[in-house]
Order: sequence, then C-alpha cells, then structure tokens
Amino acid sequence: MAQTFGIVDLFAGPGGLGEGFASYREAGRSPFHIGISVEKEASAHRTLSLRAFLRDHQVRHGRLPKDFIDFHAGARNEPDWEEVDPTAFMNASREARRLELGTQEATEAIDQAIDRLRRGFDDTILIGGPPCQAYSLVGRARSRGKIGYVPEEDARHYLFREYIRVLDRLRPAVFVMENVKGMLSSTVESRLVFEMLMEDLSSVGGHGKGLYELRAIRVADGVARLKAARRPSDFIVRAEAFGVPQRRHRVIIVGIRSDVARHMANAEIEVATPLNVSEAIGNLPKLRSGLSRADGFEEWHAAVKSAASLLLAGSSGQVDFARALRAISRQLADGKSLARADRSLPAGYGNSNDALKQWIERPELKTLAQHETRGHMLSDLGRYLFVAAYGQEYGTSPKAEDFPASLVPNHKNWHTGMFKDRFRVQLAGEPSTTVTSHISKDGHYFIHPDPLQCRSLTVREAARLQTFPDDYLFMGSRTEQYVQVGNAVPPFLARQIAALIYGAIDPKESEAKAVCQELLPA
Repeated sequence: MAQTFGIVDLFAGPGGLGEGFASYREAGRSPFHIGISVEKEASAHRTLSLRAFLRDHQVRHGRLPKDFIDFHAGARNEPDWEEVDPTAFMNASREARRLELGTQEATEAIDQAIDRLRRGFDDTILIGGPPCQAYSLVGRARSRGKIGYVPEEDARHYLFREYIRVLDRLRPAVFVMENVKGMLSSTVESRLVFEMLMEDLSSVGGHGKGLYELRAIRVADGVARLKAARRPSDFIVRAEAFGVPQRRHRVIIVGIRSDVARHMANAEIEVATPLNVSEAIGNLPKLRSGLSRADGFEEWHAAVKSAASLLLAGSSGQVDFARALRAISRQLADGKSLARADRSLPAGYGNSNDALKQWIERPELKTLAQHETRGHMLSDLGRYLFVAAYGQEYGTSPKAEDFPASLVPNHKNWHTGMFKDRFRVQLAGEPSTTVTSHISKDGHYFIHPDPLQCRSLTVREAARLQTFPDDYLFMGSRTEQYVQVGNAVPPFLARQIAALIYGAIDPKESEAKAVCQELLPA
C-alpha cells in the first residue's frame, strides 16, 4: 500500500512550497499532508492560515465554501472562519503557526508536531528555507551600506541551523531546502555559508554517519531527475524549465535519508511546457495606473497622451520606434476608458488545455481578486510608456543610456551604471525576470508590457507569474501582499518537485520502512 508523508514546513511565508506538496495527487490520493507550517510575519501567517483552512474544507466537502467565494468576489467582508467551518478552523489553527524559529515556543510546538506526525503517518518530509536577505547579492550590498553592520552578528546567516536542528529531530525520509543563489557565494567568519551548511548537513545523525544523501534537481530534454551534485552550482533550479513564466533561479537541495536512498527508484517526470508573460497574464482585464494626485481617467489619459507626444517629437532618426509611437498615440486617442480595478473573469476562463492555466484558473470563482493598480507619479508615466513601447518594439528593456534626456530622473546614480535598468519592462514574449519582494516598493522593475496600460504589475499579475492559483488570497495591506508574493516559492514548481520526490521514494519493498525506524531518534 502506498505510503503517506507528514510535512513540516519551516519559514513557510504565504505557503508556496507547501501548497505544491499538499496539492500533489497520485492515483487520486494525496500522499503529502502538512502537519505544521511555521511563519513569523503576521500578514503572511494570515495567508497561510486561510489556505490551510480552505484545503481542509475542500478535502472534506469537495468544494470551496460559499462564504469564501463571496469574500473573494468582494461581495462581503471577511467572515468568521470558525463559524463557517469549526473543524477546518481548528485543523488550520493547529497547522499554520505564527512562531519565530529559534524561540522556546517554536521549538516546543515543532517538537509536539513531530510526535504527532510520527504517530499519524508512515514517514515525514521537511521543507522550507531560511530567509534569503542575508544571502542575496542585493541584500548583501544593502547590508554593507549600513553603519556598524557586522555580518557575523546577523542572525539571519545562522537561521539555517534551526532548520538543521529540526532535521536532526525529525529525521524525515526527505528534506527540501530552498534559498537564493547568493547562498553559494555568501561568506561569514571568512567562510562560505554554503560550506558551513554542507558540514551541518553531513553531521545530522552524529558521528559522521552521513545520514542523508544529497541530490540536485536536473532537467534535460524536458525531463527532470534527481542527480548527485558534482559542484555547488548543480543545486541551482531554473523555474522556467518547469513551465513557470519567470526566470527564477534558486538553490534547492534535496536530501534523501540513507535507508530510503537504498531503495529509491530512478524517477523522472516530464516538466511543464514553458510559458511567457503574455500567456500567463495577457488575458487579464486591462487596467490603467493610478495617479498619486488628482487621480481620474481623464487626468491619466491626458498625461499619457502628452508623454506619447513628447516621445514622438524626440524620436527623429528612430524610424521604427517613431512608427510604433504613432500607433500607440492613435490607440490612445481612440482608447476606451480604463479602470484601476476590474474583477471580470477573462473569456473562456477555466477552459484552457494548458497545464499551467488549468492550475491557475479555478472555475468555482465568480471574479478575480487583487487585480487593481497602485498610483504612480506623473513624472513616471512617461518613463513607463517609453520602457513598455521600447520593449514592444525592440524585444528588450532599455538601459539608462537608452532613455531620452527628457525622461532622465534626477537620481545621482543614474549615470554610474549602478541602476542602469532601474525601469524595467517585463517582455510579453519571454518569461519575466525574478519576481522579488522589491515589487512592493515602487514597481519600476515590474512594468507591464502593454504600453497602453502604462503601469506596474498588480498583485494578481505578480501572483500568476509566481504560479499561485487565482483562488489564492494574500492577506494584509497591498504592500504586504506584494512582499509575500515576491518571497514565495512558485507552487507550480513545488508541485512538480513533489511529484519527482514521490516517484523516487514511494517504497516498493517493506524492508525500507523497517530500516527507517532504526534511524529515528528516541
């Protein structure tokens, strides 16, 4: 009989990695069940809790609750979820915990969950990854600029050791650790963080037993496999290779417990077909950006038309670009009024044959959610129009030196090369660049490819590029929603990783289970 696995999800954020595992089905059943997911940030925890509630309700009732669908549609305020489904609320409250890893409270809660998982499931899985800011190249650059910053005193460098503590306590069949590429080159105490991590992983079990065999996820010819890593860079997973419409490159380490590794299959899965930005978000309702002041369609329309005229006047000698700008100007003149928010479901919603669209679009929904724009300064509208038009015409995002003088911002670093792509369009015909939490700041790095909309991406568009289903609601303020989306693991990628792992470790011989009991700590 096929095994079931209880999951411990650390540093869970809004739950992208957990969603991928929990949603995986094999022969109509769910082999992976989240026992506890831990997140310390309040709004992300609210998102995590709501998703846990909905999963539990759907398992028992086969559908989303009507109260959620109405809330999602904006037809009512957030309900008291405990009144909607007391059992689902109780289970979600036990699963999704707002805790800070490393505290006594968190340690006790996780240890109790581990005991429950051992009793309730055949084996366990550990997933998650410590916060990435200390390891990312951008994060390290910002930290160096802080007065008095001492890397050795930054606790974020050592949060992976809390992951190691749980790993040693749980001794799961498999662990999955995710982090940014910068982890491979980050140093502290004059040592590579990645080397320290490898030492810690090899120490699990004590006495140099080598309890876990490490595997990298490698893709070749549209097929993913678990392979031994020859070099640290082998652990880099490129999300676009799994059909995610985003060039997101992350370190993902898969550890297989030695007894499980002896019986594991040479599993492989066909990865999803790659998609681009247009295929992921192109069917969503068209929106205009807001204005920081005197917001209204007429004011916005006048500002964009004026920007187009100025760009056209300054495009002499650029015949193709001038032709493109004239076409945009004509469309602006004839354009229909655009709103800042539109909940309308696209035509044909829920009827796609594409694997990612089938994953994202949820036919139970009445409307879209979180598809509304933020306000931009008038001075930035011309830059957004230029960048989007440039990308549409030349198939690349312009650098600082490509900007006309009239659009150069008053930034002292503009001509230094430090921020040469400060304004960046997401090209319609390609996967997006990496969606990061920086999208919460101003949107300059995430400009919509349609010049006529002249804006940055909405939360829903960013969530789609991250492959979150349309029924995934992000709680908190809009800024907090953007941060959650940017920090998450794409669940569509996580689901394929879950499929690959399950294909490798589902034991075909009873001996594996007997051996694994010997490796669990007392």
